[in-house]
Amino acid sequence: MGGLTVSFLLSMLLISTCRAKYEPNWKSIDSRPLPEWYDQAKFGVFIHWGVFSVPSFGSEWFWWYWQKQKLKPYVDFMQRNYPPDFKYQDFASQFTAEFFDAKEWTDIFVSSGAKYIVLTTKHHEGFTLWGSKNSWNWNAVDVGPKRDLVDEVASALRANSDLRLGLYHSLFEWFNPLFEQDAANVFTTQYFPTSKTLPELYELIVKYKPEVLWSDGDGDAPDKYWNSTGFLAWLYNDSPVRDTVVTNDRWGSGSICTHGGYYTCADRYQPGHLLKHKWENCMTIDTKSWGYRRNAPLRDYLTIEQLVATLVETVSCGGNLLMNVGPTHDGRISPIFEERLRQVGQWLKINGESIYNTTAWRAQNDTVTPNVWYTFRPQEKSIFAILLEWPNNGSVILNEPVVTQGQTQVVLLGHGSVQWEPVKPSGLRVLLPQLSFSQMPCQWAWTLRLAGAT
Repeated sequence: MGGLTVSFLLSMLLISTCRAKYEPNWKSIDSRPLPEWYDQAKFGVFIHWGVFSVPSFGSEWFWWYWQKQKLKPYVDFMQRNYPPDFKYQDFASQFTAEFFDAKEWTDIFVSSGAKYIVLTTKHHEGFTLWGSKNSWNWNAVDVGPKRDLVDEVASALRANSDLRLGLYHSLFEWFNPLFEQDAANVFTTQYFPTSKTLPELYELIVKYKPEVLWSDGDGDAPDKYWNSTGFLAWLYNDSPVRDTVVTNDRWGSGSICTHGGYYTCADRYQPGHLLKHKWENCMTIDTKSWGYRRNAPLRDYLTIEQLVATLVETVSCGGNLLMNVGPTHDGRISPIFEERLRQVGQWLKINGESIYNTTAWRAQNDTVTPNVWYTFRPQEKSIFAILLEWPNNGSVILNEPVVTQGQTQVVLLGHGSVQWEPVKPSGLRVLLPQLSFSQMPCQWAWTLRLAGAT
């Protein structure tokens, strides 16, 4: 027994000695390799849910637009529908979540083909979806649902799927007096991060062990004010998820697209070309809002064709896609969001091998034929050409691949082998089969897998 204990201690000491120790500065933090699982995953689901889901009007920035900027649509909405003394805080008791079932949500997320989710645990309004000790009476356990919604999502995810848990957390809060005091002091004081933000971040990591930490909202304060590098050094060195956790680039003014595990650069970021650093396109199905809007017209929702095209272009250029839905105040994922997610999953069931575990190829899109994007699986030496449009003439020219007759084979995913012929000066013409609508392997984009090509 004693020998086993000594052996165990020695092995743990060896592991601790071998593991890199990150210093609380950006040079050291940025040297951490991105955990491999994240690049392989390619696709996640973002969930914006909070007190803003109660008015469900205009935007998840409702409180700011109504009270700070006093935008007319928001002011008029409140005057028409609520008494003069109504405060934003009064919405919290109406954030009821009575229809929320984390297992049902998990089923929808699994059906989408996503490999991770990112749940808003706290937006800029400051309301936490767990019983934060540092957000007294402004959290989902003390008021509203009176439930730990973060725990319910995390538990359902881990019990019913292989999805990885990600948590979004806003650094600042619009109307928190401590943040307003620090801002008035030009961030020379740190009352807010030391008493609110940092304790919440440590609590989220220790309690829920997320593998994505999606930071947001620096409030124009620098990373030193937030002690971002100090927190990240702890996260990478000593936290319970130190080996697998992935972080983004929103850790203080000036850090976006510069520091962090992967870059977001902007909301709905789509560079259209390959980047040197891993990046993510966070975007939303409702093009006008991240939170749920009761009055959203159909034209504001992206079609499944647009969503598949966005996924394909993002992955071809080396990014991950984080696709957002906004649940209702009572905890439902509305049918149009559910339909879109399940449709993406239907497409991925046929075409997933061109997305998951791929890398960017030497060419991202075809220089001759529009709406053709490439991905690559180096372990199989397979090139994938994804056609966003089915050609009317029954064939498609791929200019980029270098092919050899007798060696190159082409397969239409979900169908089988197809014929091809070389074209001059380079590339090939793929002769697509004549298929009826019901015989099509999928409805929105089609993938050709090329083996024996370079």
